Amino acid sequence: MHAPTLLIVDDEERMRRLFELVLKAAGYQLLLARSGDEALHMLQEHDSIDMIITDLQLGTVSGMDVLEAAHKQAPDVPVLIVTGYGTVKSAVEAMQKGAYDYISKPVDNEELKIVIARALQVRQLARDNRTLRAGLQEQFGFDRIVSVSKEMELVKRLAKEVAQTDATVLITGESGTGKDLLARAIHLASPRAQGPMVALNCAGIPEHLLESELFGYEKGAFTDAKKSKPGRFQMADRGTLFLDEIGELSLTAQAKLLRVLEQHVVEPLGGVRSIPVDLRVIAATNQELPDLIKAGRFRLDLYYRLNVYQLRMPPLRERPGDIEPILTQFLDRARRERGSRIKGIAQNALTLLTQYPWPGNVRELHNVVEWLTITCKQDMIQPEHLPASLTAAAPQPSASPAGAPSLLSLGLSVEEVEKAMLQEALAKSGGNVSEASRLLKITRNTLRYRMAKHNLSQPQG
Repeated sequence: MHAPTLLIVDDEERMRRLFELVLKAAGYQLLLARSGDEALHMLQEHDSIDMIITDLQLGTVSGMDVLEAAHKQAPDVPVLIVTGYGTVKSAVEAMQKGAYDYISKPVDNEELKIVIARALQVRQLARDNRTLRAGLQEQFGFDRIVSVSKEMELVKRLAKEVAQTDATVLITGESGTGKDLLARAIHLASPRAQGPMVALNCAGIPEHLLESELFGYEKGAFTDAKKSKPGRFQMADRGTLFLDEIGELSLTAQAKLLRVLEQHVVEPLGGVRSIPVDLRVIAATNQELPDLIKAGRFRLDLYYRLNVYQLRMPPLRERPGDIEPILTQFLDRARRERGSRIKGIAQNALTLLTQYPWPGNVRELHNVVEWLTITCKQDMIQPEHLPASLTAAAPQPSASPAGAPSLLSLGLSVEEVEKAMLQEALAKSGGNVSEASRLLKITRNTLRYRMAKHNLSQPQG
């Protein structure tokens, strides 16, 4: 690793010599500029400068000019201002414009080395953080959600749009469709990406512990509370809180969650003060919350607070075209991480996969791939390699009953048939969405999603 390069800017020969003696001995490489103008030329010629140390009083081109040029050309390079008596006010102004810090003349050598080391450490941490963020984007960003279907491309487009806002998002869909992956992608694409992403599975924690996990507790709040503990809301401050399986929250916890969403404060168990929090909430559920509301198990007012922007993750059986690219992604990962020999899948085996209803959705497909990497000894997956439970569930071809009209003979696509069914149901129900969804045997949310998909306008009245 190369020694950091420091650009020293000072019009006094004595000061340049002092910096050279102290900092070369500390192991730094130095570039010495006798004026602000010379410093600007060096900034253009050298792209390896790690830090700038400049006097403010330099003549025609001042230290403030050097600071502004540095922020334009190399915004991550820290600038340390050296100031004499009477120019401290100017140094403070420079810090307001982005300088890292300032030191006063006469310069204390040990203080100088400490400030430089700290500034370089902060810069390296910022670089490491950007690298980590780039890695997270690659691992959990929208590009990681593999799809070619129109249904998923619509979901991703809408998710990217809402990510730029601070709106509360409710993600619905069956178990295993990837609701958590979508929530993380929204966070990483949002202005809160620099903050934490804190997740809590409401179904995975016993009810008597759930409130303390969410809201935290103070020392002595209950028998085993030996010390205070922050809840997930506090941990997610300035970031995003992802509440998975939100339908499993108790009514008591729902009331407290509603208060947080409305007032942006939390009250730890056993506490006597409210703690402000600044966060975004993304909730997910595989249950129909309107049904839970009717059953008295979910608060209507909380539902309206959560359902600001709803995204529905379609099940895998509704987008069979996504099976092959998702399978390919899983196989690529298996080859990369475990040296799996499987390179692809035969067309007749892929046909069986697309005919299977996938009740466990993408999670089930992932488990099948894991099973295949263990049991399949060839480089191509054949039908005989697939689990027996999967091939047995594939629909068998059957002839149409005698005299029954064949839908295939109409020459319509699946999309056209679906759109026609929606239009007929809406016409029969007089535009009543609830009645139309009952006729089609789907939920209101599913009907609204499909209406948007086919550009069918919302019935009026």
